[in-house]
Order: sequence, then C-alpha cells, then structure tokens
Amino acid sequence: MSDALKHECGIAQIRLLKPLEFYKEKYGSAFYGVNKMYLMMEKQHNRGQDGAGFASIKLNTDPGDRYISRLRSNASQPIQDIFAQINERINTELIEHPEYVNDVALQKKNIPYIGELYLGHVRYGTFGKNSIESVHPFLRQNNWMHRNLIVAGNFNMTNVSKLFDKLVELGQHPKERADTVTVLEKIGHFLDDEVRKLYKKLKKEGYTKVEASPLIADRLNVAKILRKSAKDWDGGYAMAGLLGHGDSFVLRDPSGIRPAYYYQDDEIVVVASERPVIQTVFNVKFEDVKELEPGHAIITKLDGEVSIKQILEPLERKACSFERIYFSRGSDAEIYKERKMLGRLLMPEVLNSIDHDTINTVFSFIPNTAETSFLGMVEAAQDELNKQKNEAILSEKDTLTDERLKEILAHKLRTEKVAIKDVKLRTFITEDSSRDDLVAHVYDVTYGVVKPEDNLVIIDDSIVRGTTLKKSIIKMMDRLNPKQLVVVSSAPQIRYPDCYGIDMARLEGLVAFRAALELLKDAGKYDLIEEVYNKCKLQEHLEDKDVKNFVKEIYEPFTDQEISDKIAELLSEPEVKTKVKIIYQTVENLHKACPDHLGDWYFTGNYPTFGGNRVVNRAFINFYEGNEGRAY
Repeated sequence: MSDALKHECGIAQIRLLKPLEFYKEKYGSAFYGVNKMYLMMEKQHNRGQDGAGFASIKLNTDPGDRYISRLRSNASQPIQDIFAQINERINTELIEHPEYVNDVALQKKNIPYIGELYLGHVRYGTFGKNSIESVHPFLRQNNWMHRNLIVAGNFNMTNVSKLFDKLVELGQHPKERADTVTVLEKIGHFLDDEVRKLYKKLKKEGYTKVEASPLIADRLNVAKILRKSAKDWDGGYAMAGLLGHGDSFVLRDPSGIRPAYYYQDDEIVVVASERPVIQTVFNVKFEDVKELEPGHAIITKLDGEVSIKQILEPLERKACSFERIYFSRGSDAEIYKERKMLGRLLMPEVLNSIDHDTINTVFSFIPNTAETSFLGMVEAAQDELNKQKNEAILSEKDTLTDERLKEILAHKLRTEKVAIKDVKLRTFITEDSSRDDLVAHVYDVTYGVVKPEDNLVIIDDSIVRGTTLKKSIIKMMDRLNPKQLVVVSSAPQIRYPDCYGIDMARLEGLVAFRAALELLKDAGKYDLIEEVYNKCKLQEHLEDKDVKNFVKEIYEPFTDQEISDKIAELLSEPEVKTKVKIIYQTVENLHKACPDHLGDWYFTGNYPTFGGNRVVNRAFINFYEGNEGRAY
C-alpha cells in the first residue's frame, strides 16, 4: 500500500497442557512457551509496530510466589525489546543460580515469564498517543487469584460513551473513556460478581475460605461472564483474556469482523489473528487450524478442558475484506489465491484502457504488498497475449512464413519492477512542514525500461488518501515519459471511515470523498453538503438502531467512473505531463474474489453494526464543522 495506513492489532495466546517438565524432556527447554510466543508475535509484526506486550501466568503456585508477569514496550522495535529483556532476566537468573539449570520446578518457582499460560499483543495505535499506558495487555489486579484479569485484543468499540455510562451505573468510577479500559472493567465487574456469588454458595455448603478457592476456580463459568460483559458491545473484536488462576479465553465479535484462528492437540492450545502464524510456528497443516466462529469464544479451564461456546448470537457474517486485500500476511493459502484473483479480475478494464495493446505496455506494481495482485493481473494479461498470438496465427495461416511465425511467438509480456521503495526513508517522515518533500522520495524509479510509445500499468493494493501517489509515485512515473500511466487499485474506492480497528476515521482524508466534493461543486450541487449535515445532526440523539448512513447521498449523483476520473485529476500535479487514468476494483468483483469475507463498509457504507452508522454521520459532522476530533 502506497499510503501509510495504520491498522489492525495482533493477538497470540498459548496454553501449555502438559507440565513444564514434559517440554523440557521433549523439546529441550522449559522455556518452550516463551520461545513459541516470541515466534508468534514476530510472525505477526506486520499487524502492529507501535507497541508490543507479553504476559504469562504460572499455574498452581503456592501463596507468596509470584505467578503473573507482564512486560510492555513502545520502543522502535518493541517485540525485540520485550524478548531481549526476558532473555536477559532468564539468563541472569540461571547464571546467578546454577542449581536452576536442570531443575524445572526451581525455574518455574523463581524465574519470571516462565509459565503455562501466555498472552501476546502487537499494536497499531488508532487513537491517542503511543504511550506505554496504551500498550496491551491490560492488567486488573486483585489479591484474590480468580479476580486477576489480563486482557488484550484487536478491537475498536463504536459505543464507548454508552459503555462508560454503563460502568458508572454499576457504581464504578472509570479512570478514562478509552474502549480498552471500559472493556477491561466490564469483564472485571462480572468476574468479581461471579466470584462473590460462588464464594457465598460455597460458604453455605460449609467450605472455609481456603477450601473454597480451588472450588471457585473449578466452578467459574467463563462463558457466563463473557455473555454479561459483551451484551452491549458494538464493534469489531477478537478479545483475549487470562484469569489469574489459569482460565483463559478468546472471544470473537458476532459479525466476524476481526479474525481469530486456533489449534489444539494434547500438548497445546493456541490462538492467533492469522492462520499461517500457527501453521508455521507449530508446523501443522492448513486444515488443522480452525477459524473461531463469530460470536463464539474458545475457553480453556485450569484443568485443561477446552470448549467452544456461543457467547452472542451470530449476525450476518461481515469479515473484514481489508484483511484479505492488505493487512494479513499473504502466506495464507486462501489469501494468496484471493489476492491473485483480485488482480486477474481487474484485467478486462485494464485492457480496455490500453486498447488491448499488450505489446506496447509495461506492467508493474507498488512494492511490496501489491505483488501478489500483480501476479494475478499478469496471468490474465498473459492469457490475453496468448489469445492475440492465436488470432494472429489463424488470420494469417494461408500466408504465414517461418519468419512471421517467429515474430508472433516472440512477443512477450513486459513486466518490470519500476517502483522501488526506500523503507528506511519511510520511517523518517514525521513533520508535516517537511512531509511533501520527504514523501516525494519514498519511492525511486527504474529508468530505461519504458519507451515513449508505451503504456505503463502499475497496481497498488488500495488508494486511501492518495498522498504518496500524488507527491511521489505519479511524479516519478512521469519521469519515464510513458504514453499513458494507468494506476490500478485492487480494492474498490474507499468512501467511508472505518470504526472497527483501521486508522481511517476522517472523511476528508479519503481521496474518494474529496473527489465527490469536487464533483458536487462542478455540478452546482454543493448545497447537498448542508442537507446531509442537517440530516446527520437530527439523528444525534436517536438510538443507534434508528440511525441511517446519510453520507451515502454525497456519492449518489455520480458514477464510479466519474469519481475515479476526478481522483485521477486530483492526484495529477500541474507539472505531470503524462495522461493518468485510475482504475478501481468493483465491489462485485471484490466479493467474487473474497466470497467468505464480505465486510465492505469502507467501500459501500453498509456497516455491519448499528454503531457504524452513527460513526460515519459523526465523521461527516466533524468535517462540516471543521472539528478535527475523531468520530469514535
């Protein structure tokens, strides 16, 4: 993706089902879980580089022994920073206490971070500063082992204010309105409530407080706690949690917006945000890694019992299609096929734009995530070239000479790596005052591969804001002096903000929205802006279920092609001499390529939860009023 777009977080959870001595004997180390957690987090570093966190719990410890460890980092390389600290601590303990080296029981008792239960998180911040306080996992501490709660997730809630008010109604005094705090405290409240009820019941049965403690752990109904906690949640989430005594869970939202996958055998239960992470780290087959169904939780009890429980009634499945287009690593077998298909389905429109002249066309891509879609586009282009060769041979079969046949067969598809990304420079861009000049040099260009009579077709994953295209890529491609530059987006036009975990909260930041505004001006229909604003304002005090997305009306007067043409105009600086055309994927073809991931609200405005409509209207109100605040 050419535009810098912060997105998604990643979760990793591991529960060891055997004693640590088992892993020492079989795998050579009692640190098996720590090592696997490092790999799982590192394999998901694409999902978050603003911060990372790690937590572990030791099971069945004696009173007075530390059993919870947590470490968080917002360093420039947070995962490496966390595990460097862990390794340093472990190595120091082993050096200072040689008796620990071969004694797993002593290691577990005395060395932090070693345990049977682990939770990891990688974060991309979508709200607030990148302070260490914003980094997951979050910890709610208590002297009762059962009431200790650790939570980390990949989520955004659209109704944070409502959730905050609910906590106040319960008698709490939350320290802030962030959805991370409200979620943690909501689960914590019902956890406390359940523990109290169980203790009262056990007391009536004649058990002492000491005797009741292990029985509470056994009888604690995690699914019941989650049902009460998540009842009012509106958003997309994969929520992971650990309880101090050793129960654990991962809960997925009822629309399946955020992803979660799991694997279990007799040694381990593991959950992650991406399937290939589990496949690679644990060397298991594709079909052995299961997708957690929407509205369900995978719950592992202290005794190792694993169950999948329905927590919320599943809604229409709207799994995030951006996961398939861009966010998830392309090493997933299904995602790889889908991205290739996205490129292939664009080819008819591309061929029309170049008048089917594959001979005088160079095909390329924006590195590096658009490469898979590029492969699909090239396969379709090769099919077209083969068709042209066949037609040429058949049309000339009566006069065809060996020389002419060789000439026809010699035609090859021309693919080049034209754009080259300077990754180090990317991280240097920080100040708005110097941003334009810096953005212009994020990409370099390969000279000498494009002739003046050539079309240049270059594919990107998606075009969000268009900043890098305008300030860098189009200008750089213009230096090659092609006859025409065709910029292809494997995703449809992004018209609406996301409110479920992607950093696309401001409407005016979206180039498709800016193009629609310009078209309204051109057509003398700009008064529609005020009409939509007034409709949005009238809905501010309605219940979420009664709110409609009136921002759709901004786009209704225009065809997709009109908006695409206006985007091309907006992204072409006056000094650009080359004719620029922009081609977007259609929503229909997106669904065809990704049939199991139909979440398309950023393209269509069809939000899967009621809160989404409130967010998009609030985003429009913010735009109209010049308010730079976030819509959620």
